[in-house]
Amino acid sequence: MNPTITTQLNHRTIRSFKDTPISQDIITTLVDVAQQTATSSFRQAYSIISITDKKLQEAIGAISGQPYVGTAPHLFIVALDLYRNHQIAKENGVDTAVVMSADRFLAAAMDTGLVVQNMVVAAESLDLGTVILGSIQNDAQQMIELLQLPKHTFPLLGLAIGYPNEQPQLKPRLPQSFIHFENSYKQFDNLNTALHDYNNVVTTYYDLRDKNNRVDTFTNQVTNSMLQKHPKRMKNLEVLHNQDLIKI
Repeated sequence: MNPTITTQLNHRTIRSFKDTPISQDIITTLVDVAQQTATSSFRQAYSIISITDKKLQEAIGAISGQPYVGTAPHLFIVALDLYRNHQIAKENGVDTAVVMSADRFLAAAMDTGLVVQNMVVAAESLDLGTVILGSIQNDAQQMIELLQLPKHTFPLLGLAIGYPNEQPQLKPRLPQSFIHFENSYKQFDNLNTALHDYNNVVTTYYDLRDKNNRVDTFTNQVTNSMLQKHPKRMKNLEVLHNQDLIKI
């Protein structure tokens, strides 16, 4: 198996980092990799912000509710960015209303997500650990204010990186029969029953892992997640509209 696939198959989220700083050469390389990511219609509709102000990083950590975010050796915020292209077109006298469409938003969101995943693979190939942070959306409006984000942008994901101070076990994924279909979508009569064996695998994983042991199953986690409604996240559509996104 080639080294790239080995790296990808060994992906695990790292939440504890050594204090070792990340060199500027590595940061530059990760941004270089990000820029070579596939991008819809060559729009490159994202921007990457390195957080080097420790007080700002701590504030973002408080928003995320995860202490390691405020102390990670390096923190990137990757924003969906339709502002830059809006400005280019506006300066050229073109109607820019299309940047408020769901079509452009989805394309930019895909660009941004792909960028983050590409950075993860690159970082892990350099023996760094990573954690992708959707938790920055716990207060998207405050993130916008902290980072001085203009209209037509949105703080989509964070990425914390550092040298790992832990080596968690690989978390078992769904069997391929539940996520890979041929020619059409497959629906199951009773997913809770169909996932019985996988639930047992997940229960064993949580029971035997090195820390944070608990009794749990995949279907139980999914069910409980439906009851979790973060009050500010539930208002993110309003925040998006205020950013002049997804309005048409």
